[in-house]
Order: sequence, then structure tokens, then C-alpha cells
Amino acid sequence: MRDGDPRRRVPRTDTLLADPQLVAAAASLGRDRVKALVVRAQERARRGEINPDEVRDAAVAALPAPAPRAVLNATGVVLHTNLGRAALSSTAVAAVVAAAGHTDVELDLTTGRRARRGRDALDALAAAVPDADAVHVVNNGAAALVLAATALAADREIVVSRGELVEIGDGFRLPDLLESTGARLREVGTTNRTTLADYAAVIGPQTGFVLKVHPSNFKVTGFTSATSVRQLATLGVPVVADIGSGLLAADPLLPDEPNAADTLRAGAALVTASGDKLLGGPQAGLLLGDAELIDRLRRHPLARALRVDKLTLAALGATVHQRDTPTRMALHADPGALRERVERLRDRLGADGRKAEVVPAVAVVGGGGAPGVELGSWALSLPERYAAPLRTGEQPILGRVVRGRLLLDLRCVPADADEAVRMAVLRVPGDD
Repeated sequence: MRDGDPRRRVPRTDTLLADPQLVAAAASLGRDRVKALVVRAQERARRGEINPDEVRDAAVAALPAPAPRAVLNATGVVLHTNLGRAALSSTAVAAVVAAAGHTDVELDLTTGRRARRGRDALDALAAAVPDADAVHVVNNGAAALVLAATALAADREIVVSRGELVEIGDGFRLPDLLESTGARLREVGTTNRTTLADYAAVIGPQTGFVLKVHPSNFKVTGFTSATSVRQLATLGVPVVADIGSGLLAADPLLPDEPNAADTLRAGAALVTASGDKLLGGPQAGLLLGDAELIDRLRRHPLARALRVDKLTLAALGATVHQRDTPTRMALHADPGALRERVERLRDRLGADGRKAEVVPAVAVVGGGGAPGVELGSWALSLPERYAAPLRTGEQPILGRVVRGRLLLDLRCVPADADEAVRMAVLRVPGDD
């Protein structure tokens, strides 16, 4: 290669990887993936397709557009909040793609006139919970409570048990959320025991509603007493029940988890819940109950600020129509079948399989749903050093580290992704 050859001016790989923009990309995409883009840009320069001084810009231009990366959830936490909770079904994904262009989200194609926004999704939700006289959807579970508190109790009182003033995640506390609406909290009872008489003693003209909150991510046991929705419904004021996880009907696997149908039959005037938890749909706040109350919420000015977009409506409608969502299938996965999958994965690792073990594991619901419920499962156990490379690889795989071992629980990993897991494990450099 002559001294004047422009190929001599192709920047070194280590120099390019020290570029701040590429360093930042490597932190999220993985160093190997970014290095491959750099090498490809260098090769283009050596072939004369680009100038050597354009290599850095070519590598940056090849970076994928900023977007959340798809992750294989091998943690055994079905509704992992940091991974976006519920995975959408293929039907819901198809509905989102179809809705990405122009849609009839607020138009009656027959008449050519404006129509109720998201009517198909709302009708599907109403049909799934016949005990609800009406339904409405906002952008998350906290928004559902905010809308209810603002529309029904601004400058009035919300009566709530002290034991139900919970923190709902990331430092957001229910008392702060509710008081931000202009409502006043009237706390009754104690952290472990609240009776019907405690509520009855404070009900008066200033009462907007009684709030019943299902505990999230914890259980109170021992010397405890709580008042049911059925009892609260005898007080003569609306009962708003936040069931949290979005279970629409009873599930024998989760006998202690409240569901919308039973809660409404017990006398709740309004039920609030999340759409991206046990329902298995997109992030959304569900409001179900009395038609007059729902209409007040829907017509409140705040409802406009909290409304969901067409993609959420499309995913929600498709989810409600469907029984076997990824969430439901993961919850009800057969432990025996999971063990067979893990053993097959171990056997297909070849020599690398000597480092792996098939071990019993315990999965959980997650996302604030069914605290205390454990799901028997099986996992592939690998040395802890596999955790970081698998997490930062081209196809990120997140497991959990327990006592120096990485456990890959396949409960939430689609069966057709087992080969991707195998290849990712094989790509981890050896320690010989």
C-alpha cells in the first residue's frame, strides 16, 4: 500500500469507539454491535465508497433510530415494570400496526360524521364486563384515580383507610396523588385494622366518595381487619374501588386478586384498574361502573388531557377480544413443559452445556399483581459472568442473578425464541 494511498487515513477502530456519540450508543446497544458498524464503515472507506474522513459519520448514520429495544424476559417476573409490564399479543400488535395510519378512531364511515372516540375498544371492554353500566379509558391507572378524584371530590373529602395509603411505584404516593386534585383525604382506622364503623363515623355532606385500594406489592398479615366493598356499599355514598392489576373476571390461579366483575357486583360505583397488567394489554387506565358517574368523568375537562391515542385503543380492543394473551399464557404455563424446554436448551448448548444446570425456580406475577403468589418454574442456571453479555448483546436477554448464578426462566420467553437464547449463550466468550 503506497504512502499516498487514502486507505492509510482510515481511522483506527479504538479511536472511533472512543467517539462520545459511539460510546453512548455502545452503552445502550452493546459494544460488539457498535464495533460491527464501525468495521463496516471502515471497509466501505477501503473500497473507496466513502472518504476516510467520513468513516465516523458513516458509522453514526448506521446506528438504529433511538427506540426501546426488544428484550427477552427470562427473569420469571411476568409483569416486569422495568420491561414495560405486559407483552402484547400478536393480534394486538397487528392492530397497532393497522392503526398507525389514518383510522376511523373518531369517525362513522357510514354517515361520514364524527363518532364517539374509540367506540370499538370501549364496546369490547363493556362486553367483557357486563356488570359495568358504562366504561371509559384514560392513559394509565394513576390517571384513572386522578380523574375520579377531580371530578367527584374536588374541594370535598375522600374517605380512605390508613392502611391503604400506598406508594404505587417510583416514589409516587397515593396521598400525594389524590391531594394534588384538590380533594381532602379523611383517613380512618389504623394501618392494620379498619372497621365499617370507622368509615361510618366520618361520612357526611362533605364526602365525595369512599376509596377502597387493593394493596400493591405487599401483604399485611397477622392481627388485621379490613372492610369489604360489599360492606362499604351500605354507607350511602359512592364507593370507588382501585383493584390495581386489571383482572376483569376471577382467575382460579389468583384467588385473592380482586377483579372488576366481582367488585362491581359487590356494590362498587366505580372500579379503576390498569390495562397493562393482568389484562395483558397496553398501558391504560380503565374506569368501569355507574353510567352517570362515568359520564361525569368523560365530560370533565381533565378527561381530554388524559385521553389515550389511537394505538392504545387499537391494542386494548384487540386484547379484550382475546383470551390467550402472552400474560395469561405465561401465568398458566405448565411447569413440566417449561422443564422440558430448559432441558432441551441445555442439551443443545453442546460443550457449553457443561456450565449449565437445569434448576427449579420460583416465578412471580409482578407489576403489583397478586403479591405473595409464587409460580413453580424451571430455569437454566449459568455462571454469573453470563449476565452482562446476555443483557447487552444484539438480542438482550434479561435473567436474574441468585447466589452467584444467572437464572434464565423461560416462562415469559416465547418458545420460538429458544434458539435465540441458545445462540446468545454460545456467543458469550469462554473463560478458559
